[in-house]
Amino acid sequence: MGRIAVIGAGMGAMAAAARLAVAGHRVVVYERAATYGGAVRRFERDGFVFDTGPGLLPLPAVYRDLFVKTGKEPLEACVELVQVDPSSHHVFAEGTEVGLPNASRAGVVTALDEALGAGAGARWGDFLVRAREAWDRTRRPLLEEPLWPNWSVLAEREPYPSVPHKKLLRTRRATTLAEVGAWELRDPRLTALLESHALAHGLDPRVTPASAAVLPYMEHAFGTWYVRGGIRELARAVYERCVARRVEFRFEAPVARIVEKDGRATGVELADGEVADADFVVAGVAPGALDALAPGTALRGGDEVAPQRGAPSRLTVLLALRGGRPEGVAHRTVVHAADRTEELDRLFGERPGFSSSPTVTVSRPDDPALAPDAEHEAVTLSVTVPSGLSVSEADVEGVLGVAERAIPGLRDRLLWHEARTPADFAEETGADGGAVPAPALAAADGRLLHASNTTRMPGLFVVGGWAHPGGGLPHAGMSGALVSGLIVEGPQFRGSQ
Repeated sequence: MGRIAVIGAGMGAMAAAARLAVAGHRVVVYERAATYGGAVRRFERDGFVFDTGPGLLPLPAVYRDLFVKTGKEPLEACVELVQVDPSSHHVFAEGTEVGLPNASRAGVVTALDEALGAGAGARWGDFLVRAREAWDRTRRPLLEEPLWPNWSVLAEREPYPSVPHKKLLRTRRATTLAEVGAWELRDPRLTALLESHALAHGLDPRVTPASAAVLPYMEHAFGTWYVRGGIRELARAVYERCVARRVEFRFEAPVARIVEKDGRATGVELADGEVADADFVVAGVAPGALDALAPGTALRGGDEVAPQRGAPSRLTVLLALRGGRPEGVAHRTVVHAADRTEELDRLFGERPGFSSSPTVTVSRPDDPALAPDAEHEAVTLSVTVPSGLSVSEADVEGVLGVAERAIPGLRDRLLWHEARTPADFAEETGADGGAVPAPALAAADGRLLHASNTTRMPGLFVVGGWAHPGGGLPHAGMSGALVSGLIVEGPQFRGSQ
């Protein structure tokens, strides 16, 4: 039985800890904060309850597998999963609206035809077929296997089978998500629908590779799920599974450095000077924090990885509303930007700032546990913003104005609001400027691949959203499975079969 020190109690770190404990290791988790979950937090006030991190769970099979592999009780015995339907409701810039059924290609095609005109649904359906091919080509190397030593193969090859497009007597194929929208979908509203999936992960569709087509495909193929009581309940369930497997948690115990002997990680030194010996160290921290703990150890395949810079953050506005949740409203509504070009320039340009009319995601869960009674409603607004951005009250007021397109009479119903800014995310996660990692994607010269789960220092592994296979709840859970496999089975581990 080996001793394992885990730095951080985020979702990926806890997923690794539970699996390693089941394999017979003695696991101790050192978390600088007073609670578990990383970015999966909860805010409570006056009987209102809000998720301040992710609000929905894609690909729940990742956590089903975790619970199957770590105990007798399945995931559904520990949390209540609800499939959200419609998956999303969209309010486009010119006023058109459409609700998209959950995990139903035929239903989505019909809905798009009825809302956007004949042929729109077929173009989106054909796109999903091509997106599935990209998914089939990249699923194992990007999600289920440790990052290949020859990762450049993933970086150079575009897996999305784009349609030939004739322009100026030349035949071209889409290489970015924006080109897929312009050349293959041929409707600004379908393009906005496509690009919103990239924007939700902080990706600029103008330069994001066409392989990002897997993002809407995942939602279409595997559905969108809500955890009753909020996603924080999932974090609670994973934490309790760790405790049941005798994982030890030490909160408010920041790690100052990773102890090295003869070139190998041999433990951690805490901020108070205590040294804890370990046979393996698992770090579930952001790139800058890892570099401070063990400089120059991160790897992407065989090459050193510089910490990613400039990844966007989130502004989350929590709304306490008088009046109950109306019957039949969608759980998630995306209100698209009036001027997408201006939004992208403000997000990803040389002088980042707050868009005058950003894309706003409105979350209205049908969950009585989130409000003090049936005469009130808890609503969460989410906006992608530049990391490190200082958010003003005027910016928040602008978000409320956009949200009124989805919630008529919003200001008359508003009791109070609470803004969670990039500074708050930075405090909770340790990421520079509150940056939020995106999922790993193929192509784009490898700039959307993440650090390998192994490092330059033997005995040191990395897990969580800033490690392979990247950000998002399912990806964090997958990183935990990969790291536990590499420790238990050794470098010959090639992922689940």
